[in-house]
Amino acid sequence: MGFYISPRFLDKLAVHITKNFMQLPEVNVPLILGIHGRKGEGKSFQCELVFERMGIEPVCMSGGELESPDAGDPARLIRMRYREAAELIRVRGRMCILLINDLDAGAGRVDAGTQYTVNTQLVNATLMNIADNPTNVQLPGSYDMTPIHRVPIIVTGNDFSTLYAPLVRDGRMDKFYWEPDRDDRLG
Repeated sequence: MGFYISPRFLDKLAVHITKNFMQLPEVNVPLILGIHGRKGEGKSFQCELVFERMGIEPVCMSGGELESPDAGDPARLIRMRYREAAELIRVRGRMCILLINDLDAGAGRVDAGTQYTVNTQLVNATLMNIADNPTNVQLPGSYDMTPIHRVPIIVTGNDFSTLYAPLVRDGRMDKFYWEPDRDDRLG
């Protein structure tokens, strides 16, 4: 017996991922899909089910990986994971995405008392840079002129209003508020 996948959730992810893999002239497709909603509503679990159904190999990260005692490590990790996903697409010839769960927990600012670190700034700037130049993602200290595959990025979180505003603007991030209805809850 399989788990229930909400048709709305499946449709939103499938369309976003597919549009990012298509060559659409004169069409600007946001690289990042932000799925937000109340905690415990199954955002990450529904993502896993959709990826399994579509045969997509996710490269996963957690919001907890977006802070480090060493400045720059989380931003470098995002770039490495993105390039890893692009390499999987090139080598295996299958769709692959970068999934960052609980982005707002690692890169958001909850209130005035929350420390806004160098790593938080670098994570936001790195995600914006990747969204603006998805085929030219470089690792610090090296430069490769060869374009890489475009990799859709899916992020989950509870409150995207805590994120840096230029990151969540329409050209970079498409937002999907996940609030399961009665049919979604009953399956």
